[in-house]
Amino acid sequence: MEQATKIRERSEALRDYTAENLSRIVQIPSLSGEEAEVIACLQEMCEQAGFDEVQVDGLGNLVARVGHGPRLMAIDAHIDTVDTGDVAQWHLPPYSGKIADGQVHGRGSVDQKGGAAAMVTAGRLLKEMGYGGDYTVCCTFTIMEEDCDGLCWNYLIEKERLVPEFAVITEPTNLGIYLGQRGRMEFDLTFGGLSAHGSAPERGDNAIYRASEMSLRIRDLNERLAEDPFLGKGSVAVTMIGSDSPSLCAIPDQCAIHLDRRLTWGETQESARAELEAIADDKTQTIVPMYDRLSYKGTNHPQQKYYPTWKISPDHRIVQAGCQAYRALFYEAPRVDKWTFSTNGVAICGKHGIPCLGFGPGNEIYAHAPNEAIPIDHLVKAAAFYALLPYMLEGEPE
Repeated sequence: MEQATKIRERSEALRDYTAENLSRIVQIPSLSGEEAEVIACLQEMCEQAGFDEVQVDGLGNLVARVGHGPRLMAIDAHIDTVDTGDVAQWHLPPYSGKIADGQVHGRGSVDQKGGAAAMVTAGRLLKEMGYGGDYTVCCTFTIMEEDCDGLCWNYLIEKERLVPEFAVITEPTNLGIYLGQRGRMEFDLTFGGLSAHGSAPERGDNAIYRASEMSLRIRDLNERLAEDPFLGKGSVAVTMIGSDSPSLCAIPDQCAIHLDRRLTWGETQESARAELEAIADDKTQTIVPMYDRLSYKGTNHPQQKYYPTWKISPDHRIVQAGCQAYRALFYEAPRVDKWTFSTNGVAICGKHGIPCLGFGPGNEIYAHAPNEAIPIDHLVKAAAFYALLPYMLEGEPE
């Protein structure tokens, strides 16, 4: 295919450009809620790359478009990162952005500024190719995903009315094509008790004991949760515990635990809550917490911490087009799989029903880990894939 050859060769020629762009944005710390500087840097990159329209929305997401077609496809990368953790565990400074050994090093290189840098190059490639087909290609550089996955896209869809036919998620897939993920949700369970002097515990009702007993029942619940042949098994884990009492020599009258619940296909917020309530006593309160934090622009878009499960069929036309693009570029069939972690697909596909395809540079095992680094070869291939995909979709039926 002529376009595939041209795009592959030109993406390779832009190898240093893509790596240097990634290095530049890795050097800018961008924790959730603190992304203003990296968004400004990416806005400049997109403008210099020749995107037709570049703007920042009301929440703080950067939206850059190529083409003027009547049909809309989106390519998404979140550009916030987790913190560095113990810096002593890093071989290089976490925000070095060093280019060495065929890789770009630093926090966010894999999760997931590498996808963002490849998207900038893909936009440049489409402009150089003179793309003028059926699709407007909308590259979204989104915020606050690490704090609340999908919130950025709930805002784009619900407030900005940006509703694509489908989206490509550039979270790391090790260059595989991914078709879904387990959903997730959070629970806070609170336990009331009765305070008494620590010298006479029999006079009180120890809330820590009640929380501990419930924690063991939750451990057992985890073993019997549902399993899906593709997405795998649901899971639940106690991830935090805290208590309150009048003093260190008093029986605690309050205790709370926090749960991380991963939802496989067929599991819902209602079913997960019902399972917990079935093993709890009548003094236990079960709460799904809210996320209500301001973005760097001072905007909020509150939502419950429930992130629906999603997957799409291997027969879906975006999957078929993605596989065709992969074979045309790399002369082999792609590996088809799913993520173990959560992505913005929980909002795009899980909540709003817009099909998502996953394809990203980097290996997810380095996400949130020290010594994060991404192969430059992956960046080159990802940029070529994103640029070729709209050509592969031309002429597809509505």
